[in-house]
Amino acid sequence: MKSICVFCGANFNGDPVLKQSVEQLAEIMVSRDITLVYGGGKVGVMGILADAVMGRGGKVIGVIPQFLMDKEVGHTGITELRIVENMHQRKQLMNDLCDAIIMLPGGFGTLEEFFEVLTWLQLGLHNHPVGILNTNGFYDNLLKQMDVMVEQRYLKPTNRALVISSADPVELISLMDKIEIKPDEVWFMDRNLT
Repeated sequence: MKSICVFCGANFNGDPVLKQSVEQLAEIMVSRDITLVYGGGKVGVMGILADAVMGRGGKVIGVIPQFLMDKEVGHTGITELRIVENMHQRKQLMNDLCDAIIMLPGGFGTLEEFFEVLTWLQLGLHNHPVGILNTNGFYDNLLKQMDVMVEQRYLKPTNRALVISSADPVELISLMDKIEIKPDEVWFMDRNLT
């Protein structure tokens, strides 16, 4: 992996465990010369992660729509800041620039971004591994809901298995680095859900 797209919140709840986890993620990315691709913000978890990578001498590419730049939330202290017209272009460019995708704690926007690119993976539109950094069990209920989708036959077990999760950034990166996505095995229209 040469670049990882990270979806995360524009807010930060002050959790020291989350901050430490973000710092660890930054450390492993920089130590492995992995470029951070993210939403381009200077606030919240986004800003903490970008600053942590930059502070360690890493490379950070931010992608932000013009309307958020107009609100002065764009991070101008990163390696490269790309400004796009809208949120759709933002997600597409972030996906195009990365080799893998990780979701950290966040709100509606974080979930929306993650599930759209996860759906693209399911449809065979890319083959990037996707992971969830499940700090402090933040996404436990979401992961359980994915299991319910399998139990209720709305999601194939092979597609559920596409989502890698760990509370440990080092383990998460290691697991994602080993996975090989085979689009022909995840095609969503296969009606055999058992």
